[in-house]
Parts: sequence; structure tokens; C-alpha cells
Amino acid sequence: MLFLRKISILLLIAICCACNKQQNVVSIKTNSDYEKAESFLNKRNDSAFYYFNKVATGSADSLLIARAYNSMAAIQSDAGDYFGSQQSLLLSLKFLNDHKEEDRYCLSSNYNELGNTSLNLRNYDAAINYYDLALTFSPNEDFEIVTLNNKAVAYQKTKQYSEAITIYKSIINDSRKNTKRYARILSNLARVKWLQDSGYNAAPELLAALHIREEEKDNWGLNASYAHLSDYYSASQPELALLYAGKMYGMAQQLCSPDDELEALQKLILLSSPKNTKQYFVRYQYLSDSLQASRNAAKNQFALIHFDVEKNKVDNLRLQKENAEKENYIILLALAILVLTALTVIIIILNRKRKQRTQLEAQNAIRESKLITSKKVHDVVANGLYRIIVEIEHSNTINKEELLDKIEILYEKSRDISYEQPFTNQIEFTDEIKHLLTSFSTSDIKVLLAGNEKELWNSVNEKIKNELKHVLQELMVNMRKHSNAQNVVIKFEQQNKMLHIQYTDDGIGLQPGFRKGNGLINTGNRINDIGGELTFDANLAKGLKIHIRIPIA
Repeated sequence: MLFLRKISILLLIAICCACNKQQNVVSIKTNSDYEKAESFLNKRNDSAFYYFNKVATGSADSLLIARAYNSMAAIQSDAGDYFGSQQSLLLSLKFLNDHKEEDRYCLSSNYNELGNTSLNLRNYDAAINYYDLALTFSPNEDFEIVTLNNKAVAYQKTKQYSEAITIYKSIINDSRKNTKRYARILSNLARVKWLQDSGYNAAPELLAALHIREEEKDNWGLNASYAHLSDYYSASQPELALLYAGKMYGMAQQLCSPDDELEALQKLILLSSPKNTKQYFVRYQYLSDSLQASRNAAKNQFALIHFDVEKNKVDNLRLQKENAEKENYIILLALAILVLTALTVIIIILNRKRKQRTQLEAQNAIRESKLITSKKVHDVVANGLYRIIVEIEHSNTINKEELLDKIEILYEKSRDISYEQPFTNQIEFTDEIKHLLTSFSTSDIKVLLAGNEKELWNSVNEKIKNELKHVLQELMVNMRKHSNAQNVVIKFEQQNKMLHIQYTDDGIGLQPGFRKGNGLINTGNRINDIGGELTFDANLAKGLKIHIRIPIA
């Protein structure tokens, strides 16, 4: 995905520059701030963003403003700020007219980049629509081929493989004159054919693309080829899949691409032996946290730049207004009082409605709490006691005060369980899940998590989160009691408005005559209550694999 973003950014810049190169198009004038911004691009992107923002907020040329927002969106997208990038692109569109020939180039790049940001945000239908709009304004064949490739990727993400294959076949021959592009499309086409038909022999095409990229010394392309080959061999030849995952990991580090490094680590965690998994998992956790922190810092930096420019603009306006007549001040003051009064009235009304809604939600929550008392007895008392037993059993030292505190909390919960009020947890859900699952990790049992990111849970409502905590706790308790497992992997991912959780362990699996106990029956009921599905994979030679799928629309 980062490779796709890099290509789109370079194409975006080239398309914008094309506005100046066409002899039959009105020449676009720049200014000193715009030229400074271009000089900093890809060297000091924060400085480039600052000067582009000055152009966007201070220029009188609508096309120059649109191009400035266009470039700001590219910088934001490269930093992982996809929502900020979309906002800049939509602002850019406001200054463009699709009936003006000189505006069509920037329109095409805007819509293509909107498609890419939607793709990164997993809004694939919107991405396809934006790519179609980009093709409407396509300035040349090269841009059209790149945009069609992006559209095919979106179709692949929605599992519309036939549509993706049709697109790739329509552009692959025209791409032969550009070796790198041909290798990219060849590899993508082979991958989609394999995804559509798991029996398809994609190896010759994937390896051919890899060979081309090796000859061209196309490191970004090699990174993509390693990813495709690792996925392709993961089921049939795990050792070969592991080899390519390792190559992808090394290439991602060489390219300083944390997104691709994270993807490679996910593959290594799933494919490596247990003794090597831990080091990859530790690196994955560290890199994930660092990347998130870096992107948050970038978003804050962009926001501060917006603020500084706006503040300077406001200061200038204030100095101008200070020279105006007294009558203007009175009018402005009256308007301010009117607006403040209106806002105050609106806030009072909204607060009243919010309080009424909160009271109603609280009453509904209390009624629902009473209906699930029997489940709470099992989840709070039985599983709570079991977690304390596990901690005592595998702890070298016992902190008496801490143990008494835990028992006292459990006692209070069990005594007043019938009257328990809805509890709002202040801890991030991703941290809560991590603590819950890793608490079952011992010197003999390794528990690994994949995909438990903050963004994953943003679209999941509180009811589903609450039920999932109890479901996952029940699975871990059953594992601890019955499976004799040494390694447990819980993988979280979200696709097509579905939350998918895969639990895997290397224990004794489901034995002949297996019957669900009360805990697993309750677990199944919980999943059914939130419209989900829980299935056991009974075809494993060893261990157990459980799939949980829950709609989160």
C-alpha cells in the first residue's frame, strides 16, 4: 500500500507540473511562496506544507490555490494523515472548474489521490468511484494506466476479482514499453488470478515479475513481489513463504518503509517457528507504537501549521479593522452578541437533549444488565477467580496486599452483581484486550496478538466490545484448563464491515466425543446476540482454530 502511495504522489506532482508545460493551455503563474514550497518538497515536507498553506490561504489565483491544496494532500497522505489529505483534496476541488481545460489536469490528480486515500481507509466503493472520475479527466495514457491499476487494486480488495482481471488484461500490453510498470501489472494480475482460484499456478508470472524487478533494481517493486510470493506459498510451501517474508522484511528496512516492515513482520509471526516468533512480535509491537506516534506527531504538526497561518491572517485582519470607523465595531459587536446568544441557546437545548438521552440510555443499560446477570456470574466470578489462580500459580512471589485487593474487588462484584451499574472503562480498548489476553501467558504458554490496533476498534460499538471481552476470556480459560497448548495466536482484522477474530493454538484440539460445556455455550450465545458467527475448524491434525465473524456496520 505504501508503494502505491509513493507512485501516486510522484504522478500527482507530475500532473500538476503538466499545467505549466502544455503550450495550448493558459500559463499558470506561481509566486515566491509556491516556489519555496516546491524547493522543500521531499526534503523538508513540514516546511513545504507551511509554504503551500500560505499560498492556499493568501493567493487570489484559484488554480494556484487548488494546486497548493493538492500538494498539501500529497504530503499528508505520505505521512499517513489520510483524513487530513481528503480534507485538503476536497478544498482543492472547490477552486477548480471541470469546464476549464487548464483545470482538468489537477482535477484528475485530485480524484486519483482521493481514490488512494479511500483505499487506505478501506472505503473501497468510494475509491472506485473516485478513480472513475479521475479517468474522466485523464490527461494522457500513462496517467490512465496508473489509475486503472489503482482501480483494479480496489476491485481486488472487494473480492471482485473478475473486474480486476479484466482491467489488468486491458492495460498489460500497453505497459510493455515501461518495464517497471509491466512487472507491477504482471505481478498484480497473477496475484488476482490466484485469489480468484486458489488452484491457479501463479508462480511463473510472479517469478517473471520478480526477475524483471531484479534486473531493473526496482526495490519498491521487489518489496511488492516478495509480499505476493510469500502469500502465494504460505499454504503450499510454508518454508518458501517464510523465505520471501524474510526478504520483504529486509527490503522494507532498506527502504525505510515502516508500513511494509509491519506487513512483513505479520507474515513472519505467522510463518516462523515458536522460538523465533517472540523477537518478531516484540519488534512488531515497538514499530507499530513508533509509527502511530510518528503519524500523530505529523498530524499535530500539520494542525499547528494551519493554526499559525490562520493566526497570522487573523492578526492582519485585526490590524486593518482597528483603523475602521467606530460604527463597524458596534456592528461587529452586535453580531458577535447575536451569534453568542444563538450558540448559548443551542448549547442549552443540546445539553437538555443529551441529558434526556443519557438518562434513557442509563435506564436501558440497567434493564439489559439485569437480563444478563447469569452471564455475569460466570464471567465475573468463575473466570475472575480462575485468572487469579493462574497468576498465583505462575508467580514467583506473591504480593499479599495486591492479592487481597483483587479478591476484595471480586468479592464486591459478586456480592452486588444483581445491582451492578453500567461501567465506562477509561482504558483504551486495545490496551484492555492486550492485558486480558497476555495475562494468560506463562513460562510454558506464549500468547501472541496480531492486528490489535486502536484504529481497528474505532468503528466497533461498546456492546460488541463488552461481549468480546467475555468471549475472549472464556476461550483463554478453556485453553488454560483443557488444551495443553504451548503457543496461542489471536489475530484481529477488519474487512468489508466485518470484524474477524482468529484464535489458534497448538494444543490437543477437539477430542472425539467433544461436547460444549456451559462456558462455550454461553460464548456461542453471546456471539449470536450481536449478530456474529463462531465456528470451529475441526480439520486440523493438531491444535485448535476458531473463527469469529461479527458485522460492525
